[in-house]
Formats: sequence, C-alpha cells, structure tokens
Amino acid sequence: MKSLKLSYFILIFLISSMGAKAGFILLPMDESQQNHLKSYGITYWCLDKQYKASWLLNYRGGSFLLPDAPEIRKECQIRGVSFELLSDDEANAILSEISSPSQNMETVVLEKAPKVAVYTPKGKQPWDDAVTLVLTYAEIPFTPVYDEEVLSDQLLLYDWLHLHHEDFTGQYGKFYASYKNAPWYIEQKKDAEALAAKLGYAKVSEEKLAVAKKIRDFVIGGGFMFAMCSAADSFDIALAADGVDICEPMFDGDPSEANYQAKLDYNNTFAFKNFTLERNPNVYEFSDIDMTNKRANVPMEKDYFTLMDFSAKWDPIPSMLCQNHTMLVKGFMGQSTAFQADLVKSNVLVMGQCQLNGEARYIHGEKGKGMYTFYGGHDPEDYKHQVGDPPTVLDLHPNSPGYRLILNNVLFPAAKKKKLKT
Repeated sequence: MKSLKLSYFILIFLISSMGAKAGFILLPMDESQQNHLKSYGITYWCLDKQYKASWLLNYRGGSFLLPDAPEIRKECQIRGVSFELLSDDEANAILSEISSPSQNMETVVLEKAPKVAVYTPKGKQPWDDAVTLVLTYAEIPFTPVYDEEVLSDQLLLYDWLHLHHEDFTGQYGKFYASYKNAPWYIEQKKDAEALAAKLGYAKVSEEKLAVAKKIRDFVIGGGFMFAMCSAADSFDIALAADGVDICEPMFDGDPSEANYQAKLDYNNTFAFKNFTLERNPNVYEFSDIDMTNKRANVPMEKDYFTLMDFSAKWDPIPSMLCQNHTMLVKGFMGQSTAFQADLVKSNVLVMGQCQLNGEARYIHGEKGKGMYTFYGGHDPEDYKHQVGDPPTVLDLHPNSPGYRLILNNVLFPAAKKKKLKT
C-alpha cells in the first residue's frame, strides 16, 4: 500500500511539474516559426493586457520574449504561433548572450501597445491595402480615419498612422486615362468633391494638401507614420507643391499653373528632393521618384531587394525595422514600386535596396520629434496587383518577409528607444 501511495504522489508531482509555469515564453522568429505574422499579434495582445515583453533584436530572426502565463500559451495555440518555454536560467543565458559586446544583438523593452490608425476612405476601394490586410490577419486592432478625423485633430489620439494608397495631389491616383469612364472612378471623384466642399474647400487638391499638412504636424509632434506605394511620393509632392496648382482641368476644373515645376519647394518634403513631376494627365505616374517604368533589367525572377545590416546596439531603430528571417526580400510592384535613389535626401536612411537597379525600396527618416517609413510597392505577396484583383489570402503566406517589414513598423512605437547613432 505504501508503495502504491508513493507512486501516486510521484505521479501527481510529475503532472503538476508539467503544468507548472516556466519563467518565460519565447516566440522564435527564425525559420522554425510556423506563423511569423500572427506572432506580432500575440506580442501586441500581451502588451495590451499589460504583460511585459522584449524584442530580441537579431536573435533568431528578431524573437519576442514574453512572461509565461496560461492565457498566453493558450492564445499562441489558438492562433497557430510556435512558442518555446524557457526557465529563468535559460532566459537569463539568452539575455546574457545578447548583451555580449561581441554579439550584434540587443534586447529592447516593449512598453505599451501603440494606438494604431489607418488613413483610409470610408467606402471600399476596388483594390486592397496590404497594411489593413495584415493588421486584420495578425489581429492587431486599428481605427480607420479619413479627412474629417484628420482635419479635426483626431490624430492626437494615436501613436502610429498608416497612409492608405492615397493621392494627396488631388489627381485621383492619375487613373484618368484608363478608368475615367469606370463607375467606381466617377463615384470616387464625386465623393471626393462633395467631401472637400463639406469641409470648406473649393478643390479636392486644396483639401488633400490640408490633410497632408495635418499629417506632417502629427509626425513633427512625435507621431509615427508609415506609407506604402503612391501614398509616399504623392504625400511629398503635395507638400512641395503647397500653394502651387499642379492639377490639369479634368481634375480640378481649371488649368495648372504656368511653370509649376520651377515653383516646387523641396524643403517642405520629408524624404525626396529634386524630382520632376509628370505633366501628362494621361500618364499613370506622378513623378520620376518612382522606378516602375525604369525596370527593364529587373525580371520577376530576379526581383529581390536586400535589407541593410545595422548594429543592434548602436542603431536599434533601423535594426528593429529590418528584423526578419531573411535579408533577401522578394520584390513586388505598385503604382510607386521603388524610389530613385539619387532623389532620396541625404538625411534619410535607406534600409532596403534593389542593387540590380539602384532602387531604394524601404526608407526611414525623422521629422521633428517623430519618425516615418516609406515602403515601395503595393502588396508583398502579389507581384503585380491590378485594380479589381481579389485580396491576398495571408493564410497562404504566414511567413512573408515582405509583410514582416510592415509589422515591424507597427510594433516599433511600443519600444523604449535609444537615440540613433549613425
């Protein structure tokens, strides 16, 4: 009987030990992770629930270290995120390795879940937005905002803002030649004009400029802005053309200003300089910033861009933004596919480039107290997205390096930051 009782207590001890708390949960972000994208969502969820979290820069692809708790384990299992349980000693050994001066790694404490806003039209567009798509997939909450919210200073409620593929120049995306008779284009133009009039502006271009300037002020005040594709260059073009009419009659009802190219003020822009605008309203292009029509030597099978390697201890900001399980990211097209390198200002950091064609694909800069990131292309997993194409199904791309770059930017404002050294 005593032997049976002893066996029973041993069994109970083993069972309780198996269910006991480990010290930490590691979300590995190397090739062993079965769902990289949802890992960001888990980390955000933990921050939102007041758990502590750390981003282990350059350790196994930029892994996340979380405290062990039954609800975190359960959430990882529900979302299909790979995780490893670590004892206190194991976690301390990893942190000690990372802190070694000989290792290009760093531990960054994540302090709070950033409040995320997405600047996007109220009505559905005939194309999807990669950021909205991946935020939804990763289960990171966001609030849609548009012109009324921006102009009434509601951006002050948020830490991070994404710019949907907007045209801030008032030229309706320069879709005129191909889609001027399409019902969605006609309706979009009508809605934009009605909204501008409601907000007290005579022209859509004037109203969009006012929005761009409010967004500029949000960044200068300490906000984080992320823009993809045409939102990046059209934003800078609008700021450069402040007070100058660059729109042709089919866009705003009157001719453009004479010699408007010479009147652009590049001091107003965030990232780009010395660009030349595309004057022809029938050409699907804003300026020579974009490299889409200069890629004859970049076939699809060779279209990759390389992430730059930064010092995690000295330059944690670009290191965070470039965390990935590969340094070579598959390229993808868009209205603004990539940025001409010699038109990028010298104080802007190029974090990803296509060396085959001299393109800047992924850039980052500071403006006032805030920061911004511009990312060329439309959808990292749809090489040549066309108007009307169905949205990408991210269940088919849970380990997408291109989408990881977007989510790096989403979590970036949560970090307790150190000053950029280079």
